[in-house]
Amino acid sequence: MAGERVPEKITSSTILAETTATLCLEVSNYLQLTGMGVSKFVSSPALRIGGYDWRIDFFPDGENEDCAGNASAFLTYLSRDVDVSTKFRMRMLEKKGRLPPVASFDVSKRVFSSGPYKDDSWGHYKFVDKAKLESLSQLGDGCFTVLCDVTVIHDSLPVELPSHLGRVLRDGRRTDVTFHVGRRPKFHAHSPLLAAGSPVFEAQLYGPMADKDMGRVKIVDVKPFIFEAMLHYIYTDFLPPCPDEGGYSAAAMQHLLVAADRYGLDRLKLMCEEELCKRIDAETIATMSMLADQHQCKRLKDACLELFPAAARGRPRGKRVKSATPIVSTKLRRGLRSDTKRRRVLRSDKEGYIC
Repeated sequence: MAGERVPEKITSSTILAETTATLCLEVSNYLQLTGMGVSKFVSSPALRIGGYDWRIDFFPDGENEDCAGNASAFLTYLSRDVDVSTKFRMRMLEKKGRLPPVASFDVSKRVFSSGPYKDDSWGHYKFVDKAKLESLSQLGDGCFTVLCDVTVIHDSLPVELPSHLGRVLRDGRRTDVTFHVGRRPKFHAHSPLLAAGSPVFEAQLYGPMADKDMGRVKIVDVKPFIFEAMLHYIYTDFLPPCPDEGGYSAAAMQHLLVAADRYGLDRLKLMCEEELCKRIDAETIATMSMLADQHQCKRLKDACLELFPAAARGRPRGKRVKSATPIVSTKLRRGLRSDTKRRRVLRSDKEGYIC
């Protein structure tokens, strides 16, 4: 029954730069689905929302062995042509909408990725207790509805604008502020654009404590190539292409996350955090967990706890990490950077890194 398709009901609307629709997966008889086995799922037909295809995947016996008596549910991105920013809320109702919900999770903001390390599925490993579903099925007809309200967030700016602003940065015409970063040649920029992109730059350049001679600014504790990448992001909303074939290293992404946090670039910080979640392994778990704690990166902390719980919480000095469950160890042996689909959990609770 893996991959079985079930009927769906859809409502949709488009408001400003957002497109919203509701995916609906009808589970007609839950008791017949139990015993399918771990990692087996039923899913809704693909639905196009905001120009991209989506579906719900429901795992009656859990997505993996760690689900511990819970059913899992995920929203899966099928198009994989570009990265997509979303907001979504997932819930389960009994008997076609009878309240209260059997399970419900608040709105989560997530980016579904199409890159080589795909983040094409987000959801909840412990979506609902299996014992609860079995009890309700015995009292009723065993019919449940999994609903997922999906909002695709569109970029409301003209497509040409980021490239135009990138050219403005490269040309250096009519710049009014110069940054001195280490021994690197000076960086020239436009203060209005910096202030619009960063609340820290806004306060530094235009706030009550702004120096009269803010045309020259010295930057400390930020590497030149990191500052250059951050400037490019402020102008274009994208990171510049990495000259290395393998892309930005984990150390570079760590430094960039610190800079993003320092200058109030929340979306860039999230982008770095999402990328670092893919780089966690036995060698980087300690620095990743420290980074998450110091810069309030909940997603990164959750990923550390998911893979190496003891190491992420701290362990006595000198002890090796042995807390990974067998399934996690298997994932690490296969390689966390493989092209295999890796599902991302949304929890309802809670080369060296240099700050």
